Amino acid sequence: MGVNKLFDISRTSLSAYQKALAVTSNNIANANNPNYSRQNVVLATEIPDMRTKIAFGSGVRLDDIVRVKNEITETQIRTYNQSYSFADKQSSILGQIESLLSEPSELGLSNLISGFFNSWDELAVNPTSVPLRNNVVQSAQQMATKLENIYSGITRVKSDLKNESSDIVDQLNGLTEQIRVLNRQVYEANATGGSSVNDLLDKRDELINQLSKLANINVSYDEFNVANISIGGVFAVDRIQSTQFKLTETGGKIKITTEDGAASLALNGGELFALSKAYNTQIPSYQNELDLVAKAIYEQVNTLHSSGYSNTEPPATGVNFFSSYDSGVLKLNSEIVDNVNLISISEDGTSGNNSIALQISKLQDEKLIDGITISEKYSNFVSGLGNDKRVQEQNLESYELVLNQLELQKAEYSGVSVDEEMVNVLKFQRSYDASARLIKVADEILQTLLSMV
Repeated sequence: MGVNKLFDISRTSLSAYQKALAVTSNNIANANNPNYSRQNVVLATEIPDMRTKIAFGSGVRLDDIVRVKNEITETQIRTYNQSYSFADKQSSILGQIESLLSEPSELGLSNLISGFFNSWDELAVNPTSVPLRNNVVQSAQQMATKLENIYSGITRVKSDLKNESSDIVDQLNGLTEQIRVLNRQVYEANATGGSSVNDLLDKRDELINQLSKLANINVSYDEFNVANISIGGVFAVDRIQSTQFKLTETGGKIKITTEDGAASLALNGGELFALSKAYNTQIPSYQNELDLVAKAIYEQVNTLHSSGYSNTEPPATGVNFFSSYDSGVLKLNSEIVDNVNLISISEDGTSGNNSIALQISKLQDEKLIDGITISEKYSNFVSGLGNDKRVQEQNLESYELVLNQLELQKAEYSGVSVDEEMVNVLKFQRSYDASARLIKVADEILQTLLSMV
């Protein structure tokens, strides 16, 4: 082995350990980056020169830079991201609706319904009392106002959900486009045997994790490490192509379709599923529950009231207490508001008769809706909403614990230990120093040979 061979071995060693130090330095620099995957250098011997009888080694080279990643853990994180984001968004939505109810409190609709029926019982004690008649009107107005506030508040929440869904679809489209661009870069580098794409893969994984919080996704990789992603069963990123999506509404229900409308997402996880479930199913159900309560009050009170006689001269009959009900708006008869003596509680037209007032008061104890009372129906609605919210809060806590554990596993496997990297720095630095000294030794040998000439 000649002196030149010593120089060649030293040169390859210096280059290899310089690159190894660069990789280790990059690891240390990203120690606090949660989206960074630790990179390990793989050193390999250079191919020896086989032209001589005795083959001497040709030094060392940097064979690869390996990205330390556990795909099983990554897949589990994406799965639980979908579940966690769904529960988190559902809990938030249900919390907004629950806050509109003000239950249990004196200002809650449950208490105001009881107050309305009780006001009729109080009026029955003194049928001709104007203050007690005014109390009936006031209690009805308070009940109607609270009902309208709840219903309109839920309607506003529903409108906000649609706007938020549209924003998230835009966000989803932005993420898939960024992933498509990274896919192209990864493909071009791997297909041509180019430079390391580890940093690109880290960035792509970060985007995929963000995507998994928005909707249920499925990810696979081809031989060039290009990601293929489907969202709700529809291909969103296919190698270096991406699909754009849009929000549509048909028959009062929202859905996410491809831009051309050819396919719809079958959502079962993530924020979009939470929003669409609330918009399409939960809120209409809650509004229907309120409608059943309000219509029962409207119809039953009017039926009894219109059969009675007012306290006017002459007594009037056939007067409805409520003028209309539609979508949470329960309106009192304006004539009664202007003249409380039109409140009709006499069954036979005599001023002291209180039969109708007593019958209206007893409506709160009658099973008028699905075999239960009006108050029970509303209470079931309130408790059902509260139970739905508690279930999502419990799920949220459970998913958070699992996610924290998975993130810890990810950090232990793929994260950077500064202590370990500093050991590698010392190791590679000493190897670099030794390679540099080898050059000095080779130079001294060369000088000795030259001096002999």
